[in-house]
Amino acid sequence: MSTSLVSILMPVKNAEPYLVECLDSILNQDYTNWELIVVNDHSSDDSMHILNRYAEVDQRIKVFSNNGNGIVAALKLAFHNSKGALITRMDADDKMSPQKIQLLADHLKSKGREHVAVGCVKYFSEDVLGDGYKKYEAWLNDLTKSESNYTEIYKECVIPSPCWMTYRDDLIDAGGFDGPYPEDYDLCFRFRNHGLKVIGVNEILHYWRDYENRTSRTDDHYADNSFLDLKVYHFIQSDHDGNNKLILWGAGKKGKRIAKLLIENRVDFLWICDNPNKIGKEIYGFVLEEIDISKINNDSQVIISVAQRGEQEKIKKQLENSDFNVFYFC
Repeated sequence: MSTSLVSILMPVKNAEPYLVECLDSILNQDYTNWELIVVNDHSSDDSMHILNRYAEVDQRIKVFSNNGNGIVAALKLAFHNSKGALITRMDADDKMSPQKIQLLADHLKSKGREHVAVGCVKYFSEDVLGDGYKKYEAWLNDLTKSESNYTEIYKECVIPSPCWMTYRDDLIDAGGFDGPYPEDYDLCFRFRNHGLKVIGVNEILHYWRDYENRTSRTDDHYADNSFLDLKVYHFIQSDHDGNNKLILWGAGKKGKRIAKLLIENRVDFLWICDNPNKIGKEIYGFVLEEIDISKINNDSQVIISVAQRGEQEKIKKQLENSDFNVFYFC
């Protein structure tokens, strides 16, 4: 059983309606050797007063004011002021299960360095929770239970941002919280690229609150184009094989954005689609070609930019007997 100091890093911005519930869930942890490093990101509500009130009662809670702007700057400051050998995250509008820190720490310590422990999550809302959130939750938890998170890393963020734990030195080796992209998704790629193996904890450890003004709904960092920029950047840096042909499949909004990014980075590719109105047309200097699997070499890399679930299933069937290296970008 782990007894190491765990540093919980938590940015806070205008979280007053949910902050007490969040802090109480941290105080209610079975594991007690933790410190909560909170960075107030220029809140205009009563968040700072609540934080100071809790910090006066419990010395494990340390409160700082962001000297920059935004979640990335807040996390950098929190990490700089942390002392724990083990690092985890928390969002100020969410709740922890009482076993969260204990189970993440125990699983991580059982495997040692070069691992990241990941727990299952559950969305909740005072309003009706949309089907999209339920599907994402189920998809993400299935990946965690099978410890196969990295296999679908180009689809969505495959490690829940407030429900992982790793060694301090491993986080530093992976680049910490540096980077111009949404910290959680970018960090997934950097965990993978630095060889951190996922340890899945098959229990719900974190409760994700959904509401209208949640940061992931409103922050420009989380805009869809930011994710495509991030995906293409990491694909070129880590997965692109210049010795084999690259195929871009799909010419919708996302396909065009991916094509533009590949062109900007001087990456050559063949562009294919099944839309008869686009086949033979020129976009960004590329003539869109009809899909013909028989003419594609088996060692080719294929980026799928077709988002519709039904169409993706058709594509999977077309590719099931091939040896293509396929990357689903949506």
